Amino acid sequence: MRPRDIACSDEPLFELLRQDDHAEAPAEIAHHLDTCERCRSRMEVLAAEPADWERARATLSAAATGFPGESRAMFDRVGTWKTWKLPTSSVDSMVRQVLLEPSHPEMLGRIGRYDVERVIGAGGMGIVFKAFDTELNRPVAIKVLAPNLAGNGSARQRFAREARAAAAVVHEHVVAIHNVETGGPAPFLVMPYVAGESLQQRIDREGPLGLKEILRISMQTAAGLAAAHAQGLVHRDVKPSNILLEDGVDRALLTDFGLAQANDDASLTHTGFHPGTPQYMSPEQARGDAVDARSDLFSLGSVMYAMAAGRPPFRAETSLAVLRRITDTEPRPIREINPELPDWLGKVISHLLAKSPGRRFSSAAELAATLEQCLAHVQHPTSSRLPETCRTATKFSGKGLLRALQERKTAVLAIAVPLAAAVAFAFLGPRTRPLDPSDRALNQPSARGNSDRNDETSTPSSPSIDWNHSAAEIQSFADDLARDAKRIEQLWDEEPLPSQGVRP
Repeated sequence: MRPRDIACSDEPLFELLRQDDHAEAPAEIAHHLDTCERCRSRMEVLAAEPADWERARATLSAAATGFPGESRAMFDRVGTWKTWKLPTSSVDSMVRQVLLEPSHPEMLGRIGRYDVERVIGAGGMGIVFKAFDTELNRPVAIKVLAPNLAGNGSARQRFAREARAAAAVVHEHVVAIHNVETGGPAPFLVMPYVAGESLQQRIDREGPLGLKEILRISMQTAAGLAAAHAQGLVHRDVKPSNILLEDGVDRALLTDFGLAQANDDASLTHTGFHPGTPQYMSPEQARGDAVDARSDLFSLGSVMYAMAAGRPPFRAETSLAVLRRITDTEPRPIREINPELPDWLGKVISHLLAKSPGRRFSSAAELAATLEQCLAHVQHPTSSRLPETCRTATKFSGKGLLRALQERKTAVLAIAVPLAAAVAFAFLGPRTRPLDPSDRALNQPSARGNSDRNDETSTPSSPSIDWNHSAAEIQSFADDLARDAKRIEQLWDEEPLPSQGVRP
């Protein structure tokens, strides 16, 4: 049966552009495009502006010629294809549909009492603006539901759910919600404007991060998650792009609760696929099982892995293959990718990436406390010790013990040598003192001729060595021993230096 004809309009063309790359075009639209030259030309215009096509042409040309001269500069400005979001024309179309005329010529438009300055980002669900609250005189970020979804009941419900979930969490490491408007033609929510970048942008720019930065960002994100979990909410989409890093302040903020749902929500108990970013999903999410707060801990473990390695722990060519790896395989150990990081950090991440939720940390609050102790130890190694779980795992793990001993700082050896001498003197010295007459009498053969007794019933005499140390000197040795033992314990807990030609 021949598909029915459709009228020449932009809406079905927009629908086609919004589809997933691998989705098959609806039969009616495909048939119409086959027969209508006007719509084919219009499709090209809607897909991108002429300038976009020109940049793409220059980029492809540069790729084919090795990026000479201006083409290389053009490629650097445009960036890779994977960083492109919606085509410029689609963003412009959404902006025109959701914004009112600007009240000031320097502004892009207006939403209610908010003067919109510029677009921060855009995606399939909506668009985010930087704006100014004219009543409270402060910059804000406004997230507006995409116009094509505003008429969809389920999309509006999901948008309202994000607003309610985020507004329920009040914490210094969670982006707050100032205002929510869900009844108008274009639902939107208002958040504080965070000047900075996302964690994903930081990783893309710098690659693996330093130890202190990994611990700080992870600790603060865990604290934000603990606040959400205390409200009965599971984020379900913890990933680097949903963690904002504020400029000029060492502060990370968790955002985008669009997938959050209450722990007792019935929709979490049915079998089926739950949305989220594949690379950072938990195994239970990947299988479509029920999830709880420990699912967010697995995702945060994946984020920590990405900060340490510069890439997610599970990668593959397709989303399905990524999900299979999450459920069935273990990621490559962190120390093999970044040997500069301490072994105990790899153990913390492995603990979070356990396939079974019961083997992970019990809560985000416990994880935040552990990471806080770890950060304090890294900043002040002589006065702050690692958490007991990290110290135990690092010190007494078979071959790890031998490796730790061989990599320990040379200062330990400088103390250990004289300490060993002191120990030998303190414990062996008294055994070499000359025996008093009563001791000798005990060691002499009896008058009844027991000189032929074996060694089990007789004690050989000790050599005569003078003992010239006073009680005060012995006490001084004991004090030195206690002080050096305490120093060795502190050095033991410090991060070991890389081994230099020493093999276990």
